[in-house]
Amino acid sequence: MTVRRPPDLIYGRNPVLEAFRAGRGVRRLMIASGLRAEPRLKELLELARSREVPVEEADRKRLDDIAHSEAHQGVVAYVTRRQYWELEALAEAALGERRDPVLLMLDSLQDPQNLGSLSRTAEAAGVGGIVLSHNRSPEITPAVVKASAGAAEHLRYARVANLAQALETLKARGFWAVGLAGEAATAYTSFDYRRPLVLLIGAEGEGLHQLLRKRCDALVRIPMLGRVESLNAAVAGSILLYEVLRQRGA
Repeated sequence: MTVRRPPDLIYGRNPVLEAFRAGRGVRRLMIASGLRAEPRLKELLELARSREVPVEEADRKRLDDIAHSEAHQGVVAYVTRRQYWELEALAEAALGERRDPVLLMLDSLQDPQNLGSLSRTAEAAGVGGIVLSHNRSPEITPAVVKASAGAAEHLRYARVANLAQALETLKARGFWAVGLAGEAATAYTSFDYRRPLVLLIGAEGEGLHQLLRKRCDALVRIPMLGRVESLNAAVAGSILLYEVLRQRGA
């Protein structure tokens, strides 16, 4: 017997709007009572109308219950379930877009807010895809999409069983593996990033697992001059991504 899985939810004005813009299948749009006349919802309602998506009004308490959050800003959408990419297909798509794509591989980044924040930067920086672990990273949940301000709707994600094996697959396709590590001898500004890259970011505190460090072509560090030992993973990843763009003359 085939088991039907329920549709996903997305909440928040920007996340739902970006889901429409990205071509995600939106099955039903729910808005808080009294919001139809609000100018900021005009584009959202026009997109729903043009795609014949049913729009339903509900009180905010009901939306709180549906979203399991009060951060929905009066907008909740039922959408088709997210499709994750196969690793090889993600790599090929990224290489098809440019000669020197950048991928992110996230090791044990379990906080949805961190994943969402880094996804937002990744989309802005033109990252070709994000590789996550089945066991050590969250799925792209409504909370992740909300934290990314909807940027997650425009990104490719692959979830793999073994990050080390996935890294070897990417290296075989010409990607250089560069990991962030606090004890690395090379400053993050001293490495040449003008090549196909997979940037490895570990969880704050724990950092990259040793198995992944050994498989990196280079390890780089972000200077820490204060008393704390590490940066928020999303902040560290964002700093590294924009160094890549700076070197490439973006």
